[in-house]
Amino acid sequence: MALFEPIQVGTNQLQHRIVLAPLTRLRTDENNAATDLTVEYYSQRATPGGLLISESNLTSLKNESRRKVIGAVHAKGSVIFAQLIHLGRVGPYQSSVGPSAIAPRGLNASANNKPYEIPRELTKSEIKDIIQEFFAGFDGVELHGANGFLIDQLIKSNSNMRTDEYGGSIENRASFVFEVTDAASDTVGAEHTSNRFLPWDDSFLLTRFDIIYNKDVEDDTPYNTWGYIVKHLDPNLAYVYFVEPRDDYVRAEPDFDNLLDPFRVLWKGPFISAGGYSTNSKLIVKTAKENPKNLIAVGRTFIANPDLVERLKHQWPLNKYNRNTFYGGSEVGYTDYPFYDNGDQAALNPPSL
Repeated sequence: MALFEPIQVGTNQLQHRIVLAPLTRLRTDENNAATDLTVEYYSQRATPGGLLISESNLTSLKNESRRKVIGAVHAKGSVIFAQLIHLGRVGPYQSSVGPSAIAPRGLNASANNKPYEIPRELTKSEIKDIIQEFFAGFDGVELHGANGFLIDQLIKSNSNMRTDEYGGSIENRASFVFEVTDAASDTVGAEHTSNRFLPWDDSFLLTRFDIIYNKDVEDDTPYNTWGYIVKHLDPNLAYVYFVEPRDDYVRAEPDFDNLLDPFRVLWKGPFISAGGYSTNSKLIVKTAKENPKNLIAVGRTFIANPDLVERLKHQWPLNKYNRNTFYGGSEVGYTDYPFYDNGDQAALNPPSL
């Protein structure tokens, strides 16, 4: 089965194509430090020759506690990349800054659902400083250039109205992600560096969660913009990661019109795709079979099935996930999902949705 064929990702020889997607779980402590639960969560999902991508690490809140997570994952023979993020104009942890002085439409959940403040436009020197922040001590780094955060804000045409070398044309709007990627590559090596992208409008989040998670970013020409980016990224990067807008979690209806195939064709190295796999395990197998360089990032179903790799390999039944325990809380819905056992009926009776 193609899903379980080895693949080279950067300097790492992986033994299968199933990737733990970066998932916000909100189980760190008040200082954003990893806890014993965090360590157990990642250790449970680590497999020999597997790839895990950590939940977003705010660039201004790096800490030593994450080394415990790294050690636990490595003890299982797995590889872990750290997803690095700068929130730009949409977050509480950094000052409200952005590519332009344009506030997102809607309300900011991080500020008690008050309207977003108008961000201060970043100076060019600040942009250079932020570029130097993107590094960490994992097996590699994934630069979060999706979901309406700073890199995405600078790329997309409706949030970037700058008139200098970081705004205007596709080439200019893409220059920030190239410079950040180069800075990370200079620090940890191109083979330990990767990028995550979502070319399409992020305001679809209005459909399930009202306006709380609306980041209000979209691009006039997504295929042209990200086609240009993919063609000009360093081909020696560990991978590129693209999200396809077909999941059924935050959208009223999955989007099957906007596909990743044009970007897959352009990128010659490992290509991670995400979106819609949690409710369609057959699609995981199909995508790996039809695209030899493709890895599959799984989110919700990996939350509910710490042994997902073995379940897919042996076609064992899957636990259902509990949406109510995704964000914050205790070990419930975090580290207490059962592993499969042929004689253990508890594994066949997961928490109700």
